[in-house]
Amino acid sequence: MTSKDPLFWTTIFCGILVLAIILFPLIQLLTASSLSKLMETIKDKTVIKSIWLSIYTAFLAASISFIIGTPFAYLLARKEFMGKHLIEAIIDLPVVIPHPVVGIAILGVVGRNHWFGSILLELGVRVMGSVTGIVTVLIFVGMPLYINSVKDGFESISPRLENVSRSLGASMMSTFFRVTFPLAFRSMVVGLLMCTARAVSEFGAVVIVAYHPMIAPVLIYERFEAYGLEYSQPVAIWLVFFCLTLFLILRIITLKKKKDI
Repeated sequence: MTSKDPLFWTTIFCGILVLAIILFPLIQLLTASSLSKLMETIKDKTVIKSIWLSIYTAFLAASISFIIGTPFAYLLARKEFMGKHLIEAIIDLPVVIPHPVVGIAILGVVGRNHWFGSILLELGVRVMGSVTGIVTVLIFVGMPLYINSVKDGFESISPRLENVSRSLGASMMSTFFRVTFPLAFRSMVVGLLMCTARAVSEFGAVVIVAYHPMIAPVLIYERFEAYGLEYSQPVAIWLVFFCLTLFLILRIITLKKKKDI
């Protein structure tokens, strides 16, 4: 493809258009508030608490997804069994279900009118209007992204490497942690990033299950509804800033791991 080819200029135009669609609203957002307004906003304890809660619950949801999603992703990557495609389709459901529907579905299970919700209440576990409820929602919407990423990572590793380890006397568990796990680590980091990003951005389901305590997206929505753009934009800017900082740190860690390997 050369510069004289119409396809070349079509790709350039489409690339510029895509970047404009993404960057134009973000640039407008980041330049909408003055520095003094931003400093005033970050001193607000409510803002700090909501941003911290968003980041904390997102990382907690990603960590739980890592613990229970990694073994399951390995099973899906290595075994063929009846109903596997149906299970994979079920895993993808949270990605396509509208966000409010997710919240209503979870609330229907953990509410006091459902037998499972009643058991949780008897055990002293409160889901609705709690950090537990927020994390539950974030696991629901974020775990599919983690599982699919890690599954692809496991599938890219040749089973021969595991067979060699087993032939040398290593157990399946030892082979997994010494051979498979390190080779799939980058896929796990990518999966954690995607899961965390999805969790931080969730609003529709969280606002139904746990309006309070407020995560940052809910606070932004409340301030927009009550006061308009002037008071909601600074909170949004700080959330974007903190998220970008965290993801840049994780990316740097990932690059270091890649160089070490």
